[in-house]
Formats: sequence, structure tokens, C-alpha cells
Amino acid sequence: MNQVMVDSFWIFFCAVLVIMMQAGFALLEAGSARMKNAGHIAAKQLLSFSIAAIAFWAVGYGFIFGEGKWIGMEGWFLKGLGSDGEVPVEINFLFQFAFAAVSLAIAWGGFAERAKLSVYLWFGLLFTAFVYPLVGHWVWGSEGWLHELGKQDFAGSTVVHLQGGVAAIVATILLKPRVGKFNADKTPNMIPGHNQVYSVLGTLLIWIGWFGFNPGSTLTVQDGFFGYVALTTNLAAGAGALGSVLMVQFLLKRIEVPYIVNGVLSGLVAITAACAFVEAWAAVLIGFIAGAITVASSIWIEKLGVDDPIYAFSVHGVAGIWGTLSTGLFATPELVEKVGIGQAGLFYGGGLQQLGVQALGILVTILYVGVATFVLLLAIKKLGGLRVTDEEEEIGLDLSEHGGYGYPEQITLPVSIQSKKEAS
Repeated sequence: MNQVMVDSFWIFFCAVLVIMMQAGFALLEAGSARMKNAGHIAAKQLLSFSIAAIAFWAVGYGFIFGEGKWIGMEGWFLKGLGSDGEVPVEINFLFQFAFAAVSLAIAWGGFAERAKLSVYLWFGLLFTAFVYPLVGHWVWGSEGWLHELGKQDFAGSTVVHLQGGVAAIVATILLKPRVGKFNADKTPNMIPGHNQVYSVLGTLLIWIGWFGFNPGSTLTVQDGFFGYVALTTNLAAGAGALGSVLMVQFLLKRIEVPYIVNGVLSGLVAITAACAFVEAWAAVLIGFIAGAITVASSIWIEKLGVDDPIYAFSVHGVAGIWGTLSTGLFATPELVEKVGIGQAGLFYGGGLQQLGVQALGILVTILYVGVATFVLLLAIKKLGGLRVTDEEEEIGLDLSEHGGYGYPEQITLPVSIQSKKEAS
């Protein structure tokens, strides 16, 4: 069978796996939120995914993969990209779109339970079209300046996860804490999610989808290297859970389910940059450290008075930073030569060069995405507002934004509130 045909099917199959992660994110976020917001979370996930599909087709893909040092300047609506004898551009687009949609889904964690539905629509469009593609081009574009410096980010610890995590933390700071999250003395209150089974099931779907995310980024089945990438990915995920369990037991003296969930995810996030560059033992260490630091970061950020409802910045931002730096420490000469990007890590005789490139990539990503997200959300706030009213938040976004609850038989509204909503 023609190799291009085989690789085309492989990339398409992996794209479908990554798209399935959207279902995982919907379950994870809905389960981690209160029942009165579950339908809203599911709806915005579907709507924002739809908008991202159009925006990435129109301009996002071209901005990443068109020619140019700072940004691609061709390929609008997929025109003029790809050639005979290669995987069709439509299949590559689907795969890359799935990644962009994951980054956007990560960002939504910082908006949860208090943002207007219109904010998801506008920010989803702008983030997918103009924010995400710029960093994507710098790192993955053939002429991108970070790519030319040798930045190692095999499947997106920086491009996908750090971008989403930074957008989430900027959003959660601008939106301010949910009603009742903090007391007058700034001590936090627990606002538990309504369904831990959903959160765990969502995490398992995301874990499975990650086998499209990382192994799919080999873009070929020809030499079987995708199997090795799958191995390091799986090891890091398991180690992430163990690291989080030990850290939360040490800090809180109890093992809470959300921290186990976030440990798995942080291990996956961290290994995403390094999965093709490091040995199996290093993947275990990377995942374990990611799980531990995610727990510590989550607790510390909450103590600062920041309400990040599903710990999106800790899981995807902090673990993304660690994963990006880890290649500068553990990348082996043999795997670097095989992948063909960058230099060996510090512990393999590569000195500080690769670590410095990785750190530079982190710094410029945080600065660009942080400023861009702040400006876009500030503009949206001026034009129509970011946050629902306190009363709308109290009755739930299912009702205030959509006119009905996701679990209508479980929640009975006070007659006065229901009548007021119907009258308006």
C-alpha cells in the first residue's frame, strides 16, 4: 500500500482521537462544576468547538504553516498549501485544528461558572484565529524563529498547553472569584464539583485521546517510532497520578479525587514536549514531578485569592512549563538526532544551550498570550461585559444563559425567581 495513504489514514485516525478529547473536557469541567452550570458547560464546549473549526480553517492554519519568520502569510481557507505526493492538506488541517481546539478548551477552565456565553463565542473566535496560531508558527512553522533556534516541543507542552493555561489564568483574574469562594478574611471555601465520576471518566477519555496527540505527532507509521512515543506518554501519565497522590497526602493529609485527576493530566501535559526526546525512565520522572508540583501550585494559587475553578493554570501552565524545560535537561543525543530538532539536554552533555532555548520559548509565550488575552478580554468587557450578574450566578448559568437546567428534575427554582426570569 502507498506510504502516503497509510500515513494519511494514521494522521486522520489520530485527529479523531484528539477531537474525542473534547468530550473528555466537557465531562471533566462539568463534573468539576456545580450541577446548576452543567448544561451551560456542555453547550459552550460544543459552540466554541464549532466556531474554532471555522476560524482555524479561514486563517488560523495559514498563520501557522504559511511561509514567514514571524507569522504565516498564505494558506487562507487552505489555499496554496500542500502539494502532490504528500499527505493531503485537508487531513493535516483536521489534525492541527484538533490541537487548537484543545488549547481553547484548556483556556475555558479559567472562565468556568461565571462568564457570559457571548464571551466564549467572541474569545473562542479571536483566540483560535489570532492568538494560538502566532506561537504555533514560531515553534512549528518551517520558518518560525523559535523553530530555527531549535526549540523542542514535539506535541505542544508550550504551543497547546501553556497557551491555554496562560489564557485561563488571565481570564480568571479578570473575571474575579465566584460568589462565595472566599470569605472576608480571604480564606477560601470549597466549591465541590457535582460529579466526580464525570471528572474521572472525562480524564480517561482525555488520556486515551492523548495517544492521538503525542504518537500522532510523528506524522508517520513508517518506522514504528509512534510506539515509543506512546510508551513515554503512558508512563508519564501514571507517574503523574502517583506524584500528585504523594504530594496531596503530604500537604493535606488526605487524597482528594480532583488531585488524582489533575495528576494524570499534568503528567500528560509535561511529557507532551519531551515524549520523543527522552528515555523511558526520564518520562516517569517528568510525569511524577509534574503531578507533585501541580498539587502544590493549585493550593498556593488559591491561597493568593485567585479562583481557578478546575486548576487550569496549574495543570496546563505550570506542568507545561516544567515539561518544556525538561527536554533541555533530559533530551538524549540519539533521540534528538532521530527527531532532528535542537540539541541534547544538560544531563547528556548538551550544556545550557537547549535549556536556554526552551526557557526563551516559555518566556515569550507567557508574555504574548498574557498580553493578547488581557487586551481581547478587556475589549469584550467594554463592548458587552464578561461576567453574569450575582443573581444569575446564584441561580446558575443553565437557566440564566439557556433558559433551562441540565438536570431539570433535580433542581426546583423558587417561584419568585422563576417568575422574574420568565417576565424578563
